[in-house]
Amino acid sequence: MPLPPPPSRRPLPQLLGDARRWFEEALLAAMNAAGGTPVTSTQVQLFAVLDAEGTTVATLARRMGVTRQTAHQAVHGLVTAGLLEQIPDPASSRQRLIRRTPEGEHAHHQAERLLQNLEDHLAERIGPDLAGALREALEAPWGPPPSA
Repeated sequence: MPLPPPPSRRPLPQLLGDARRWFEEALLAAMNAAGGTPVTSTQVQLFAVLDAEGTTVATLARRMGVTRQTAHQAVHGLVTAGLLEQIPDPASSRQRLIRRTPEGEHAHHQAERLLQNLEDHLAERIGPDLAGALREALEAPWGPPPSA
């Protein structure tokens, strides 16, 4: 009698995306519960790739893997909410840098604490050894993507 086929495995990029969404959804819920300024998932992602001294919209879009228009919309919403500001770029008179306001810095630090709590919660769920191995695997240098 032949063996049944092995269960299909989901692709690793899909699993990584699901894990990112788990953290984002939990972070958004925790921030809302704490009375923080409501933000979208895209805005959370923008905060994660923003340099402390400021970042251009083009750089933000590239780091986020989105269009400049999407990055502009996320920035506009966060500027309107008082979490980001635009300042002149000292390196280029044609560009502006996006950086956190004092309120944005406060929200950023709050999000970092909440993310640490979520990481601790994940370690309780899957075990500290697996959580540590996951962190080690993701922190290991992967090198450039292989060419076709």
